[in-house]
Amino acid sequence: MVCDVCGTPMVSERVGSGPGEEVWCCPWCFAFTYVGGEYFAVCRPPYLPVRMRWERAVADGLADRPVHAYGAFRATLCGITRMDLSASAYPWPHRWESACVTCREAAEAVDARWPAGMRHGEARASVRNSA
Repeated sequence: MVCDVCGTPMVSERVGSGPGEEVWCCPWCFAFTYVGGEYFAVCRPPYLPVRMRWERAVADGLADRPVHAYGAFRATLCGITRMDLSASAYPWPHRWESACVTCREAAEAVDARWPAGMRHGEARASVRNSA
């Protein structure tokens, strides 16, 4: 699959228990596409600014400071990869002093990669097959 935002080849990971449930992520602009589920839906979340886009990364033994941003597929934006890493239910505080500087720089770079024409809610089409 090719990213509908920037044209970069996406990478995928199987998720869920239903047939064909996958998450696709663009490694360049971090646009996500969710495919599958009970009604075989294709969901493409719209652009979100840095302050709303990232969750805190959590894992057993991951230091509390600096606070890292969860990127995708068990990795932080700054490159820490762990099998038990996941996104928390809490937003990543990118402006706090405790925020990882490298994660902040990566988040700002990712944000700059989204074209202006793709920064509105209707820019990415989602499809649901109800058959």
